[in-house]
Amino acid sequence: MPHSTILYAEDDVMLRSAVTELLEDAGWSVDACPDGNAAMNRIAGGFSYDLLLFDNELPGATGVELTRYARSLPRYRGTPIIVLSAGAHEAEARGAGADEFLRKPEDVSRLVGVVASLVAAKRGV
Repeated sequence: MPHSTILYAEDDVMLRSAVTELLEDAGWSVDACPDGNAAMNRIAGGFSYDLLLFDNELPGATGVELTRYARSLPRYRGTPIIVLSAGAHEAEARGAGADEFLRKPEDVSRLVGVVASLVAAKRGV
């Protein structure tokens, strides 16, 4: 698999560490952010990511707000975005431009498969 980089924003330290390890074990490079502000700065900066993964309940900016902002930038219009949430925010996340919405904690086990599918689709594999 070609090297891919994921931007991941999650404020829960234990979950951020566990998901980062899960994704890195699957072969991706992960740039993990502890809050919405850090993720917003990375999106606004010169960074380039193959996939964006946002918890929805973040200090600074929600996953939905980050999704909306990323979609407003030409370089992220075709980048797959996944929003994770324990709350019922699927319609809002998809309305903002998220490709996938996963519920925490029950859908976290599906994360590697969903990421692999979205990254492959983006590459046209």
